[in-house]
Amino acid sequence: MLPLFLALALAPNPAGARPADFPDWLQPHVGTGEGQIAPIVLARARALYQEKQRQGIARNPCYLAMDATRPSTVRDGQPGRRFYVICEAARTFRAVSAGYGSGRKLPGADFSNERQCARHFSNAEGSNLTMGGAYMTAETRTSFKGYYDDSGQTRAFHRTFLLFDGEGETRNARERAIGGHPAMFVRWQCRLRSPDSPHADPDGYVPFGKLVNYTGGRSNGCTTWSGSVSQDIISLVEGNPTSLYIYPESRDIDAVAGAVRSGIPPSGAELSGAELSEAGRYWNSACLAAIGAPKFWPKRILQPVIDRWRQSLPERRPLALPICQ
Repeated sequence: MLPLFLALALAPNPAGARPADFPDWLQPHVGTGEGQIAPIVLARARALYQEKQRQGIARNPCYLAMDATRPSTVRDGQPGRRFYVICEAARTFRAVSAGYGSGRKLPGADFSNERQCARHFSNAEGSNLTMGGAYMTAETRTSFKGYYDDSGQTRAFHRTFLLFDGEGETRNARERAIGGHPAMFVRWQCRLRSPDSPHADPDGYVPFGKLVNYTGGRSNGCTTWSGSVSQDIISLVEGNPTSLYIYPESRDIDAVAGAVRSGIPPSGAELSGAELSEAGRYWNSACLAAIGAPKFWPKRILQPVIDRWRQSLPERRPLALPICQ
């Protein structure tokens, strides 16, 4: 009998992805190394983009992809690159860092993710989890998030949010307010007197705090990028939507979890990129070793848990910040 990991590697590949299937210029970027894209992720991202092109929905020369099985940081401590911008006409490939959903720890259900590797995934509203599958980029919305100190200068922070439209398991992306934005927010600390500000409250105060950068970390389920990368991506797709494919989908998560239960080595057996693609059961080996096995929480199971938790919360009083000194 073949060892389980070898039998898994020889199983039919639903994506049919082989490095030879991709253009020559792209092949050096295909694999499981840092800065590369796994074959199955690229194959599905290309297939989605080509479908949207045929439908006349995507006219952008570039498309996007994300591999949420990869770690947040790599060996040198830098953010891990798991989001991809691919422009085949221009023959450009860019791999950048991106955040994934943090999840929650609620009474009766702990679906929280650690900072390094994502274990839990879901499309339940309020889960704060990533949901793999097919998306299209949509419109942008820019909102005021507060004031902060920048080397002695008080500045307003406005964050642009790129909405995603999903289909299939991701079709509730709008309901979940899922999209992409800079991994930055203002942690409010006090109310600053600024009566001339367009954001001042009736008493002439604005929220003031510390600008927090969480590039490569966790989010509320959205895709988050560094400030400069966000500008590049939003400029690329604003008014010219394109496809985004996020891996893994529920079928991938369930398949990998089932393989682990059946005895596949937790390390992921360190298969090559081609073998992983052949298996149709890809997961980043470092993160598989860290999480043991991934878990997908179907909306029908997790949504009632979240709704009960929300109903149990006491009524919150309006936030009353102290006045800045």
